[in-house]
Amino acid sequence: MAASHLAAIDFRANPYRTIVKLAAPTIVAMMSQALVSHVDAFFFKKLPSPEDSNGQAALLMSMIVIWIFGGSLSAVSVGTQALTARRFAEGDRHGAGVVLANAAAFVLGMGGLFTIIAVVFLPNILGFFLGTRQPAVLEIAISYSRWRMFGIISMAMTMSSKAFFDGIGRTAVHFVASAVMNIVNVLLCWIFIFGKFGAPRMGAEGAGFAAFLSTWVGLAIMIFYIVLLDKGETEAAKFRPFRMANFSPKIVLSILKLSIPAALATVILMGGFSQFTKVANTLDELQGAAGHEAVNGAAMADTIFILHLTLTACLAFGTATATIVSQALGAKKPEEATRFGWASLRLGLAVFGTVGFLEGVVFARPIVSIFTDSPEVANAMMTPLLMMGIITPLVAVAMIMSEALFGAGTPVFVAVAQLVLVFMVLVPLANVFALKLHMGLIGIWIAASVYALLAASAMSFRFYQGKWKKIVL
Repeated sequence: MAASHLAAIDFRANPYRTIVKLAAPTIVAMMSQALVSHVDAFFFKKLPSPEDSNGQAALLMSMIVIWIFGGSLSAVSVGTQALTARRFAEGDRHGAGVVLANAAAFVLGMGGLFTIIAVVFLPNILGFFLGTRQPAVLEIAISYSRWRMFGIISMAMTMSSKAFFDGIGRTAVHFVASAVMNIVNVLLCWIFIFGKFGAPRMGAEGAGFAAFLSTWVGLAIMIFYIVLLDKGETEAAKFRPFRMANFSPKIVLSILKLSIPAALATVILMGGFSQFTKVANTLDELQGAAGHEAVNGAAMADTIFILHLTLTACLAFGTATATIVSQALGAKKPEEATRFGWASLRLGLAVFGTVGFLEGVVFARPIVSIFTDSPEVANAMMTPLLMMGIITPLVAVAMIMSEALFGAGTPVFVAVAQLVLVFMVLVPLANVFALKLHMGLIGIWIAASVYALLAASAMSFRFYQGKWKKIVL
């Protein structure tokens, strides 16, 4: 699609049709990108026992640590999308290109620093989260995560580019990049995990190496689309992101003003989530799992991997909502931002209520069988998966409204709310229910249910208040 064919959102159109049109490519693309860890979990299942369960237990904590670093840097996409959408809705295409240029410059500079810190301190961080009583799990986590850390720059740069294209309504661009990236990742995983075509058998570490390579492939495709962005366009229609004159400390600060609270929210969520999931590892330690199958850790990891696709779809749905809200405010139509925001919430409730029911109730057993061949792990997963299927609509509301608030320019509230809910509700309740009251994994997921209810309520109420309508970016 040529740039001159792009147009801001038509707020006279049916809101549900508009939301679906924007959200569908984003959902497929982000779910496709999320499949990287699911492909890893599927291949780990094919490894001999106990390497299979230990690999899956290690994978969950590895993903959390990866998101603490890569996800926090990728949060620059929040400011990038919000500012891009507003400039585009104002008719300032070059201004939107300037946002992309400055976001990319920041990611490139900080990405190197983040990578060095992550690689150096990785054993200590994973050792703290996982403990030392399961050395096999820790060893796998370190070897896998080290390769993934070398993809921090490509991960964050891809997300910044995605945010730009989402902001101007070209959500299909990231879909293409994600599709190609995942095809490459599946092939490379098979080659390096099991040692095909003369490659060394790397086991779980091979999955990390494959993901590292494939993320750079995805970024290359995004850059290709950026290069083509202004081809054949008139000067007035150009975004012109590739100009040295575009760099502006003021624009960087504007992006960071929105992005830093989002980054803190990511760190808070992932840090708290690591403590939340660590409870499952503690259960294994108390049950003497060292040297044996880590049933609780594997069940926790596999349950989250199953839910991850649904959560990613919720996030993608929310990202589309953020674009709509940002463009509406850029077009000086705050009431349309409100109307489309609530329409997105209603649509999300219907869609993800259905998904949760199918995932947690109707097809739970077949889905579980995809991720584990262990009867003990499968049985441990069934009740938590049922619980999460039931509360999926609440999770959808929390995530959609959080993204809407990001798009509206109020990330501080989201960060503070996450800080309170994660460390005063989720983590303490998980420890109390699972360990003190001896409820095991079920207790952990009861705590998650309470957290989801409170998060959905807090984000929805904040959006309802409407204070974000007066914010100028």
